Amino acid sequence: MTERTEPDESLLPRVQPRFRLQWEQAQQSWVLLYPEGMVKLNQSAGEIMKRCDGARSVQQIIDDLEHTFEIDDLGGDVRDFLQIATRQSWLEWV
Repeated sequence: MTERTEPDESLLPRVQPRFRLQWEQAQQSWVLLYPEGMVKLNQSAGEIMKRCDGARSVQQIIDDLEHTFEIDDLGGDVRDFLQIATRQSWLEWV
């Protein structure tokens, strides 16, 4: 496990253990739960975060999102979000 503030695409992103990613029916969105509260994610962020399982590379996440939503050129947006999520300590890189 590596603590970092910038993504390293040679590693695999996964949700930090202190957070729990789950679908919140009452919020109708994906949320990150942690002892002090909750972060409500928008649809795009939820789709990216649920793929950050420590088993997929950044490129595999991008490819899966592009295939699932039939959209090209998501790489920049996904990488931008991963950078934000890393700086927020929502992700760790393994």
